Amino acid sequence: MARAATTTDAFNAVAEPRRRQILDLLTGGERPVNDLVRELGMAQPQVSKHLRVLREVGAVDVRDEGRQRLYRLNGHALKPIHDWVKAYERSWSERFDGLDAVLEELKQKEEGHGHDE
Repeated sequence: MARAATTTDAFNAVAEPRRRQILDLLTGGERPVNDLVRELGMAQPQVSKHLRVLREVGAVDVRDEGRQRLYRLNGHALKPIHDWVKAYERSWSERFDGLDAVLEELKQKEEGHGHDE
């Protein structure tokens, strides 16, 4: 089965580690491309290519301010990823709750044995 084009799907776009790093950096607010270049330690054309892909899927927005282009996160475009992960989060929470109950039970048993000796 053919893989979906990276530029049409947020899941594929964020599968690339450098793009996730860019998104992480943008969680703090708008950043010019030169800040991203410096933080990532990559060449400007590489960063711009990743930003283009993220723009095409709607994960980042850009605006011009003077001679700078400022990039910002568009969380709305990442909602499908959030929704997908949320189903797993429920499962993880249930498992952790179960683990907490088992650990509490073991702790109670151990405390009980400590008093018997």
